[in-house]
Amino acid sequence: MTTGWSWYVIALIVLNISGCVWLLWWTAKRRPGDPKPEDTSHVWDGDLTEYNKPLPKWWINMFYLTILFSIGYLVWYPGFGNFAGHSKWTSQAEHDADAARANARLEKTFAPYQGQPIDVLARDPRAVKLGSSIFGNTCATCHGSTAQGATGYPNLTDNIWHWGGTPEAILQTVLDGREGVMPPWGSILEGMGGKDATDYVIAHVRKLAGQSGDQNDFAAARGKTLYDGVCVACHGPDAKGNQTLGAPDLTDAYWMYGDSRESLRATINNGRHGTMPAHRALLGETRARLVAAYVWSLSHGNGTAAAK
Repeated sequence: MTTGWSWYVIALIVLNISGCVWLLWWTAKRRPGDPKPEDTSHVWDGDLTEYNKPLPKWWINMFYLTILFSIGYLVWYPGFGNFAGHSKWTSQAEHDADAARANARLEKTFAPYQGQPIDVLARDPRAVKLGSSIFGNTCATCHGSTAQGATGYPNLTDNIWHWGGTPEAILQTVLDGREGVMPPWGSILEGMGGKDATDYVIAHVRKLAGQSGDQNDFAAARGKTLYDGVCVACHGPDAKGNQTLGAPDLTDAYWMYGDSRESLRATINNGRHGTMPAHRALLGETRARLVAAYVWSLSHGNGTAAAK
């Protein structure tokens, strides 16, 4: 909060407290000139009259005590502009303390699984159930509650792994994240093969994936030449990809961004940039192991019940 806003808040607080004190003082007793009950002409039920009568002393004193309490509160807790309060309390510190206590309780639950191999945890039903719960709270936002992904987010229930599907590779993905970059090649391909160069490459990669029914063999042949000049560096001469780089296998039937011509054209011309955030700081290693075990189990037949 800036100094100006701080003084603005202080002024509002002082004005409100002072106004309350003045109002209580002003209304605490009858004033000279106030009409007597019989002078108001407001009478109900024969003997109920209206006139200005102060509140009972005990009631007024309760209001004064409330004001004193509010002043004490502002002294102890922050609220008086930039004054931090005598206790130095902050919502962030309280949150961190609560989180630390909650994490300490959770660590007792997760302690039996600390350092255990992923494939061993995947055979433990209780570990898989815990991993499923962690997945639902952390990973389902992108990969879906069934872990089958969406456009731009990989399906974790099949046996296709762009960065490797070994237990160690999956754990590394969860802990440290991944960043996959497909550079834009549209202008480079056009310079090499003309304005239809991207369509030639699409014809070739669709043929590699067995989608050759509607392909022109001449276009696919031209595309192979362009592929060998540009794409081979990441996807390999056999188009099987490179898990070290996260370059996908182009010979299978899985396309993370879609297999339509429009989608492939956008991928090749404009590139793609996919990021899997690192979860080491958020989950810690043991919880990351549990969720990695759950993910690994999905593609090895052990996590079906948990996924459902």
